[in-house]
Amino acid sequence: MSSALSVYYKNYLVQLEEAKKYFEEKGTKPRLLLHACCGPCSSACLEQLCEYFDLSILFYNPNIYPEEEYCRRRDELKRFVADFLGKNAPNIIEENYNSAEFYSAIEKVPDFAALSEKGERCRVCYSIRMQKCAQYAQTGGYNFFTTTLSISPHKDAEKINGAGVLCQNELQQKYGENAAKYLFADFKKKNGFKRSLELSAQFGLYRQDYCGCVFSMQNQKQALLAKNESL
Repeated sequence: MSSALSVYYKNYLVQLEEAKKYFEEKGTKPRLLLHACCGPCSSACLEQLCEYFDLSILFYNPNIYPEEEYCRRRDELKRFVADFLGKNAPNIIEENYNSAEFYSAIEKVPDFAALSEKGERCRVCYSIRMQKCAQYAQTGGYNFFTTTLSISPHKDAEKINGAGVLCQNELQQKYGENAAKYLFADFKKKNGFKRSLELSAQFGLYRQDYCGCVFSMQNQKQALLAKNESL
């Protein structure tokens, strides 16, 4: 696993060099659509990516439960982006909240409610969000698309990047050389997750204690209960 993850990071560095060359040749930064799950996870990612790309952000997370939590994470993202980047803050695209899209996607996963994080249910969840990001990137004329999800140590970077590559392949089959490319990422590398904690503290960001879906919330509650009972 570790060697595979290092490949994602190496590919990411190669693509950053491509972005530099693009700027040198055209005088403008390549356009990147960044799927964001929340403010804290976006923080260190934006700090890295703004140097190389003309950014827009997509907030599409039908997995988040309940809707009040969805709104809180969305609003914290908007606040952080405005506070951190000011007049250079990227545009934030928001899909309407529709949790049915998440439940419809995972219903074919065996025993989806009982699975722990990083399992098949999560892979499907990564995929539906990446597919939406890829669609927006293509129709919006972006050069690249990616997601903040890999910054979390609780997420499976192999599954995340696998979903991105599949989306890129589908776009290439339809649009050829005009297809948006997936930007490889493992943002937790080089202390990326640690940096997200520092930025969260600096800007007073709300950090949720579960991934997002009702099942991850239940898993977290069970883990805390077991921990308290063992004390």
